[in-house]
Amino acid sequence: MSCGCKTSGDSAHSCGPKKTANGCENVNTCGNSYKLSVFDWLSNISNPAQNRCDFVEVRFKNDRKSFFKNVNNIPLHIGSVVTVESSPGHDVGVVSLTGELVKIQMKKKKFSEELALKIYRQANQKDLEVWQEARKKEDSVKIEARKIAHKLNLEMKITDVEYQGDASKVTFYYTADNRVDFRQLIKEYAGTFRTKIDMKQIGFRQEAAKVGGIGSCGRELCCSTWLTDFRSVNTNVARYQQLSINPQKLAGQCGKLKCCLNYELDSYLDALSNFPSSSTMLDTEKGRAFCIKIDVFKKKMWFAYVDSSMAWYDFDIDLVKKLIAKNKRGERTLPLEDLKQPDTPLQTIDLIQENNVDRFEKKNRGFNKNKNQNRPNNNQNGQNQSQGPRKNRPERPERNETPDRSERSERQEKTVNQNPNANSNNKPRHQKSHHQQPKAQLEKADVTPSDSDKKPQQNPNKKKFKKKFPPKKDNNA
Repeated sequence: MSCGCKTSGDSAHSCGPKKTANGCENVNTCGNSYKLSVFDWLSNISNPAQNRCDFVEVRFKNDRKSFFKNVNNIPLHIGSVVTVESSPGHDVGVVSLTGELVKIQMKKKKFSEELALKIYRQANQKDLEVWQEARKKEDSVKIEARKIAHKLNLEMKITDVEYQGDASKVTFYYTADNRVDFRQLIKEYAGTFRTKIDMKQIGFRQEAAKVGGIGSCGRELCCSTWLTDFRSVNTNVARYQQLSINPQKLAGQCGKLKCCLNYELDSYLDALSNFPSSSTMLDTEKGRAFCIKIDVFKKKMWFAYVDSSMAWYDFDIDLVKKLIAKNKRGERTLPLEDLKQPDTPLQTIDLIQENNVDRFEKKNRGFNKNKNQNRPNNNQNGQNQSQGPRKNRPERPERNETPDRSERSERQEKTVNQNPNANSNNKPRHQKSHHQQPKAQLEKADVTPSDSDKKPQQNPNKKKFKKKFPPKKDNNA
């Protein structure tokens, strides 16, 4: 069975367990919405009037719709497959709208109630089988029809083919720039397809609506989803909106100018009503200047000299109006360079820091620097605490120059071979005596402490070494 989606008539389409001969009950949720659909916002509201609307909107292939009268008061809903009157024979379609909104649509499209045909019945199984078989032949018939038209050298394009529900008539939709002679073409079609032939010419916009597609905005084409009236679009619309006249960007899939250029045209015209004319000329002391550009959003106009148009100067429209009024009084304005005011940049504060890409890297860099700087201080503080509080402690030497093993060995040697008369406080570390050195050198080093004090003054670049203090000897031991 078929439902109210755009794949109606396709036997491979499935709408789930709720698909019956009456149609798809959940036509809006079956996964495929049909073209030019109308939202029935009165579906859950009971009609207070006793007179019920007898007219129903029925959709056929693509965007072709028509209104029919339910003379037999058949209970119909959106998605019901019905058999309707046609000439000749009958046709099969899907109900797309019921209720009071049908009268509004008929009034909108100026459809006369007297011209409405009637609904015969709900489509039975035989009607659906004939309809589906006719729909399957449409693609092959379209290809064959294009070959015949090309063989006859006719300047036309077969866009779409639609079979009637009972397969008694086939309609060929075509596009052409000039008038086409169909006398020989219809004979060829009738002899090949063995049915009644109907030729219908459509425009390029209607062709795009039937075929469908995705526009440059990323959405489905407006003409294929909701747009019904096609207004004329010319290049002046693009000029009002300050767009470059580029046919490749302004043209849609139909090859014509995009219909969406008309959407914001009224807003641009209202904004441009406050602007001076784009053909405004300013008389300055340096020469005449003309308008070369207009920015609707910033409300500015760019001017350049007639003699040298390479330099542009932008002014607010309020200032331009004052300059025009001054020219009307017969006075010349200052040169454009003097009238140009320096732009004051707006200072914005990014509280969230969303625009700062390196907001995380900067924090890490600062953290690493502080961590490296605090590392030796922490070690020094730890050793100071272990050694106890002392005043005027000299600087700690670097680790590379004073290894821990040499310090431990020197401490042990001093505790064993310590001389009570020796003054080892003023002795530098690199001149400390080992057990292999004679006592004369030790006495000489103790007698002349001033020489060791002068050495760091003679070599100011030399690093200061930390002096180690041996533990005090207990005389009672």
